[in-house]
Amino acid sequence: MHKHCVFIFFILCIYTTQSQTTLKDSIKVSQDSIKKTEFLKQIGNGFFPTNYLNIDLRYLFKYNQYEGVRTGLGGITNKRFSEHYRLNGYLVYGFLDHNFKYSIGGGFRLASKSNTWLNLSYTDDLQETGSSAFLTDKRFFQFFEPRLLNINLFHKHITKAITLEHKLSKHLLTETQFAVSNINPTYSYEYLKNDKILNEFHLSTAKVALQWSPFSKFEVSEDDLIKEIKSGYPKFTLQYTHAFEDVFRSNINFSKLDFRTVYQLNYTKESYTQATVVAGMVSGDTPLTHLYHAYPNNITKETILQRFSVAGINSFETMYFNEFFSDRFSTFQLKHYFQPFNISERYKPQLVLITRYAIGNMGNIDRHQNITFNTLEDGYSESGFEINKLLFGFGLSFAYRYGAYHLPKTEDNVAFKFTFNVSL
Repeated sequence: MHKHCVFIFFILCIYTTQSQTTLKDSIKVSQDSIKKTEFLKQIGNGFFPTNYLNIDLRYLFKYNQYEGVRTGLGGITNKRFSEHYRLNGYLVYGFLDHNFKYSIGGGFRLASKSNTWLNLSYTDDLQETGSSAFLTDKRFFQFFEPRLLNINLFHKHITKAITLEHKLSKHLLTETQFAVSNINPTYSYEYLKNDKILNEFHLSTAKVALQWSPFSKFEVSEDDLIKEIKSGYPKFTLQYTHAFEDVFRSNINFSKLDFRTVYQLNYTKESYTQATVVAGMVSGDTPLTHLYHAYPNNITKETILQRFSVAGINSFETMYFNEFFSDRFSTFQLKHYFQPFNISERYKPQLVLITRYAIGNMGNIDRHQNITFNTLEDGYSESGFEINKLLFGFGLSFAYRYGAYHLPKTEDNVAFKFTFNVSL
């Protein structure tokens, strides 16, 4: 009996030891899985995480017609560094213009519940002429920006800014900025203001931006970037900008209002129709640098194959760069995504039908010297299609320009490009 008890006790000890080992292994696997998930989530947000600094992947490699290859490093401190303070910055070099560009900044959290941050920054970089970015967009990561490849019209800017980020609710983000900028076009351009020629612009601007997504679900990353985990529609973005003359040596005075809305009608998980409306209006003394270009994405070259490049996401593929500028404009884009072709488990290309329309105008065109361009008062139209995910995320795009701005040579109205779609 005694021997049997000893034997049973011995078996129980072995079983308990094995159970503890199995439990430890299970916990380790679970922890490794969580770490892997968090790592992939950070990569999806555009960052490579390290102990105290998360490297910003957006600055590793880019290309445009002015800088050529643009490469460098950027990053932002994470919560291991501090939950109340952060530092951020980047340093890049353009191999075609042979210049360094950089930004350095930091911020401190005023309120954690509303994710309120006060940020300071100093930036010496380039910006595309005619572009109009929303302040809140920089808090959303875009892995690949194909339209950047073809841009050639930039202006240099040195900007000192103070911004206030605030989340009014789960669905309403706000950002307010006051900035002082020195603007120098990289191209020959002059602006005529009250019989005075300006080729350098000093701006003191105040901006207020609102991003409202009433039906979406979000989560905030460690670096306070917004990750949309469930899209809901419609979405609205509104931004107001005012440039004050004679404030900190400012020599320009204007007001600018930008608006964007996106609506999506879902049929199945991967089949849907999406409509995007963008509008903008400027009043006052506004140089070309701060007007609108309507998102062109076609290079001015002779043949279709010479113009072969990467199609953008919301750009006009047949509209040539620097062809149109406006001080008031509106664009409408309609995309219909068909259910992917189920050729195999991993190979599922998708057909997308696209139509785009733009209308705009400009007053006082004669104020813009040493540059020629058209306006959009007659309405610009293009339609086409994409076949995405044909091979390793690459696909093909075709678009045709028609209507009031149809060109005499048929091939000049055609844009044939490849697409690139990747998700992490």
